[in-house]
Amino acid sequence: MSALSSTPATGTLRIADPIGMEVFSNRLLTITEEMGNTLIRSSFSTNIKERRDCSVGLFDRHGRLVAQASHIPLHLGSLRGSVQAVLQRFPAETIKPGSAFICNDPYLAGGTHMPDISIVTPMFTDGELRFFTANIAHHSDVGGSVPGSISAMARTVFEEGIRIPPMLIVEDGRLREDLLDLIAQNTREPEERILDLKVQVATNDRGVAALHGLVRQMGLAAVEQAVEDILAYTALRLKMRIDELGDKRGSFVCHLDDDGSGGPPVPIATTVWVENGNLVIDFAGTGPQAKGALNVPASALEATVFYAAKALLDPQLMPNEGMMKAIEIRAEPGLIVNARFPAAVGARSITCQKVARSIFGAFREILPEDRVLSSGGDDLATIVFSARHARRAGTYVYLETLGGGGPASRRLDGMNAVHVHVTNTSNLPVEALENEYPLMVDEYALVERSGGAGERRGGLGLARQVTALQDGTIFSARSDGHKHPATGVAGGKEGATARLYRNYGLADQEPLSSKVTLLTLNKGDNIRIETPGAGGFGDPKRRPAEAVQADLEDGFIAPEDLALYGRSA
Repeated sequence: MSALSSTPATGTLRIADPIGMEVFSNRLLTITEEMGNTLIRSSFSTNIKERRDCSVGLFDRHGRLVAQASHIPLHLGSLRGSVQAVLQRFPAETIKPGSAFICNDPYLAGGTHMPDISIVTPMFTDGELRFFTANIAHHSDVGGSVPGSISAMARTVFEEGIRIPPMLIVEDGRLREDLLDLIAQNTREPEERILDLKVQVATNDRGVAALHGLVRQMGLAAVEQAVEDILAYTALRLKMRIDELGDKRGSFVCHLDDDGSGGPPVPIATTVWVENGNLVIDFAGTGPQAKGALNVPASALEATVFYAAKALLDPQLMPNEGMMKAIEIRAEPGLIVNARFPAAVGARSITCQKVARSIFGAFREILPEDRVLSSGGDDLATIVFSARHARRAGTYVYLETLGGGGPASRRLDGMNAVHVHVTNTSNLPVEALENEYPLMVDEYALVERSGGAGERRGGLGLARQVTALQDGTIFSARSDGHKHPATGVAGGKEGATARLYRNYGLADQEPLSSKVTLLTLNKGDNIRIETPGAGGFGDPKRRPAEAVQADLEDGFIAPEDLALYGRSA
């Protein structure tokens, strides 16, 4: 019997056994967290073991998301898309025990870009397919025209690395070493690819074992019913939040600096309203598919929309398939947010961050003021260095995605130097970076004066300056927010824009554009990137005097900024 019921007339949500549901939900999350810890602690590349650029999830036999660990929201698109693509190519009745699947392609396998490689493993009970465990990891290189496999200037997916449709990577309990070698040898760091992919396969096996333990303890029927209850509960709870919005309507437009290949700014337009009980998020007015690699595949758009709805309407909502039932996404094919094959999509996270900014902005006209946010450093700047490895044969690829200013709210200042919205990776510690690569970090600091003024100050961006220690070091960058700052709300001021330099502080200092591909550095050359600050919230003149003084003492603002706060130096 189901533990969940509702009363349509009142919208009341009743749970027959709320404690049991909560315990079961946490059991599922414990499994995903254990999988995530296994993946992170056992991996070899810095991008996974240090920066935690990976995610895991559990799915039922129909491909419905049951639980996702609290890692990277954007990976929900690839995880969900990969499981559905596996089921489409390998119908459930043909899948056998002792198998596992690999894929990454945005158009063939529901991925979001090529470096994110998914492993999907079926779980059988009594000889029948019941669940899937799945994980995804961002590999620092999967081939293509540039180290790191992502250039904002790429024209098609054929420049962005090896394309993997859903394929068997484990068959009859045996790892397909030939396929693994084929994939790895099409990358710049084959040894790391092989080792990390083996860890991904083993991670799913740990999840399968944990699911077997859950079934043994509860019984299969009870587990499957509890899953149905959780999905139904999530759907009903979000439906209630949507009903609370009434007939309000909100719109917002923000801009990418360009489409990845120069050119004019690209609008990201969002309109939000409730229609027939569903939350409609419409992207009419958004710019067309880009020449460069800032295009967003459908799975990435879905992940961004689902994240934004959860964050704005019910942050404690469990991320699963039930969350998606009452959300309708309207985006015509051929827009930059819903690209057609073979558009390049490697730098899709930049656009996804702007999609989140646009959705959050649209909700400013719908939600009460105490629940809205200023715009943050919604850009996800990424830097990539590559050269001959100092300690072993071959080349290295060092990739880093950088945080920026966090948004301000009615109650709190924005956080400084953090990832926002759909990305959630850690930084690579300076010690690990310098130990692993022939690079030296000159500075890693907050960008002074970058947070927008307000009653609540916007978060500060960060500066990272790196010097090459050998000739022939190849540098690429993809970022945004160099032309269009984060906006404030309720009278708050804009945050500072991003900046990128070659040889900062030297005689030949050179400002660079937000997108750089294959820039060659010699020993002693440096790169400095400063990420954007967030907008402020509320009239700066209402900021408490003690908070202004603390900002001044901490170097967050300068004496010349005091006039914004109605004070004199």
